[in-house]
Amino acid sequence: MGSECEIREWASTPCVMGIDEAGRGPVLGPMVYGCLYCPVSYMKTLSTLEFADSKTLKEEKREELFESLKGDEKIGWAVDVIDPRELSAKMLRKNKINLNEISHQSAMGLVKTVLDLGYLLTEVYVDTVGDPDKYRIKLTERFPSIKFVVAKKADSLYPVVSGASIVAKVTRDRALQNWEFDETAENMHRNFGSGYPGDPNTKSWLEDHKHSVFGFPSLVRFSWGTCEPYFKGGVQVLWEADEADDDDRKTAKRQSKLSNLGFTGMKRKSEDIESSGKGRCKFFQSRKLEQLSHF
Repeated sequence: MGSECEIREWASTPCVMGIDEAGRGPVLGPMVYGCLYCPVSYMKTLSTLEFADSKTLKEEKREELFESLKGDEKIGWAVDVIDPRELSAKMLRKNKINLNEISHQSAMGLVKTVLDLGYLLTEVYVDTVGDPDKYRIKLTERFPSIKFVVAKKADSLYPVVSGASIVAKVTRDRALQNWEFDETAENMHRNFGSGYPGDPNTKSWLEDHKHSVFGFPSLVRFSWGTCEPYFKGGVQVLWEADEADDDDRKTAKRQSKLSNLGFTGMKRKSEDIESSGKGRCKFFQSRKLEQLSHF
């Protein structure tokens, strides 16, 4: 997480926080959660600082407001930049973590970060992800001493959330502008547009940067449905471990059928099976790899 980490003298007074995100929908780049916090007594002044939903502001105005809030002694901020590879890995793992849960975890992480810094958070306003009431209950159970207000379009209702929206949006825009590719292909370029699936420049960039074996560069959230059409005609990769898992499942089904019929067969000790090499993944068998109990 990145933040303005200097502890202000007002940290021990009641504080309010706003939380919002940028980059939830794009197929390219990170998703960024941002927060802005200040003394509760500064709320009236905050409403005069021209903060608004970042989507309604031009880039130049967002940059101006971000630099302004960074220099304000009564305002603190923090961000959580979630890499596109992390997003895809979590959404495609065996025990999947959906985008809503990733968002909730990020928001709660920001609250915890500011509390751990020593700020006395008493109110937190959040732009909702999913059902507002369920989200509010979830947050309250995690942080019972804080009053949470969770609402749709909170970034246009509460200046403290509008400020958080600007923090998140500017951080994401800068991350895209300064993105350093891990890949070194000669034909790579940065004309990827906004990163949203409907952007013609983004579509063209995805087409130009797909690879039949390795897929896409690390900038791409390859778990997004937008990417599926580009995989047609790609090289199919078969993993030996997957084939072994399939064989194990088939064997288990046969044994289950026999058991249901009353034929259980003779059970063998696991160490006997292991020493015979049967029941082990083909990958290990073919390479004559053995399990060691000590070194």
